Amino acid sequence: MTENKPRLLDQVRQIIRVKHYSLRTEESYINWIKRFIFFHNKKHPIEMGEKEIGEFITHLAKNEKVSASTQNQALCAIVFLYKNVLNKELDNTISIYWSKKPKRLPVVFTKSEAIEVLDKLKGTHWLVGMLLYGSGLRLSESLELRVKDLDFGYNQIRVRDSKGEKDRSTMLPQKMVNPLKEHLIKVKAIHEEDLKNGFGTVYLPYAIERKYPNAKSEWKWQYVFPATKISTDPRSGVQRRHHLYDTVIQKAVKQAIRDAGITKHASCHTFRHSFATHLLESGYDIRTIQELLGHTNVETTMIYTHVINQGGKGVRSPADF
Repeated sequence: MTENKPRLLDQVRQIIRVKHYSLRTEESYINWIKRFIFFHNKKHPIEMGEKEIGEFITHLAKNEKVSASTQNQALCAIVFLYKNVLNKELDNTISIYWSKKPKRLPVVFTKSEAIEVLDKLKGTHWLVGMLLYGSGLRLSESLELRVKDLDFGYNQIRVRDSKGEKDRSTMLPQKMVNPLKEHLIKVKAIHEEDLKNGFGTVYLPYAIERKYPNAKSEWKWQYVFPATKISTDPRSGVQRRHHLYDTVIQKAVKQAIRDAGITKHASCHTFRHSFATHLLESGYDIRTIQELLGHTNVETTMIYTHVINQGGKGVRSPADF
């Protein structure tokens, strides 16, 4: 007697996990695939193709008024389904009406504004904020840091499996060294207490857990910014301490921005934009900044040259003569 084949969405989840995609990507892809199926009255995707995909993606722009980036995310999810689960090749004839992609410059703090916001943050929130501004990390990269990724000898941080599954190095601000060392003493005490209570393990990427069975309990693999409570892993069901959740920092930074009296539409990511812009203003070359940010294409980094040329392309106003 043959076993029943897993349901379509369960197959999607299995392959996403084999490919080591994040939980957030998994949830996003599942959501878009569901919406695609329901849009076509629950018709099975194997019975559909380029025509139905085009209709759905176009509907998102024309009727739901989503952005081009949201359309692209939905398309990526559906293409993933056809390519990796249904093993059905799609051609390039998908007819799509795309939302107009606006040309926007990133919001950037001045140096004094960045310092003002950081001054409003305390403890762990300050440490994470400093990594966003002082090291140019994305929020997810800072929260996923492990103890072994901090190199105090060379004052650098090793960012593992960042966007595009790439590793890179960036600087560790000198003013963070002592506060970070003091923070790690507290984190180690929490880890040792967890071990005594039968916990103390951490999620390990890829096949490391199979290759090094004891690594999940080792100090060097622990998160630099652990969560305040033990939680259950939604994929494995294992109870352990995850890293600090991103909304904790996002709320703290939003409040700090308000407390500093800054009216710009800023967020955690504004620190990363400010990191790049302020390095450019200090005379560092674009290629160096590209490497520190982990951008694949230098054109992505070039956006910051437009930021520093704001205000009439760098031309002095006649009102200031």
